Amino acid sequence: MSRAPDIAGVSIHESAYVDEPCAIGTGTKIWHFAHVLADTTIGENCVLGQNVVVGPGVTIGNQVKIQNNVSVYKGVTLEDGVFCGPSCVFTNVNNPRSEIERKDEFRLTQVKRGATIGANATIVCGSTLGAYCFIAAGAVVASDVPDYALMAGVPAKRIGWMSRAGGKLGDDLVCPLDGTRYQLNADGFLEPQD
Repeated sequence: MSRAPDIAGVSIHESAYVDEPCAIGTGTKIWHFAHVLADTTIGENCVLGQNVVVGPGVTIGNQVKIQNNVSVYKGVTLEDGVFCGPSCVFTNVNNPRSEIERKDEFRLTQVKRGATIGANATIVCGSTLGAYCFIAAGAVVASDVPDYALMAGVPAKRIGWMSRAGGKLGDDLVCPLDGTRYQLNADGFLEPQD
């Protein structure tokens, strides 16, 4: 383990720890008291906020922002452009007990491109969060989330749709931010119009 190793093109605060081996892309910033565990891959232009823990064996895409006090455990994959709000939580087993080790029972969690997870939200392991979905602050996600879905509540339910640009879609399914038009496909899921 080394403190603030010198990795070309990567900014690592002197209070952070980065275990070897790991791969960290150019332009990434790792802030105060963060810890990157071994065998972790972090893409380019990412930001890991204060007190973030990642790994071991985690893969993070490019342009991912992980706000303060988030732990990204083994079994979680964050694709490009994912945003993790402060103190959001990823679980790794469904039935933890302090007296019983269940490291061989970790369930995979996939967070697809451009997804946003709000502050203090909980993502129960084994779920897939669809591309550009938006998880409201404090929501508890315990099942798969469709692309572009706006999810809120405990347990989280779809309460609307969000655009790729992060605008809440009205009944016309037109993004109020960039004008992109969306449509519901035959299966009832949202997709951009061609």
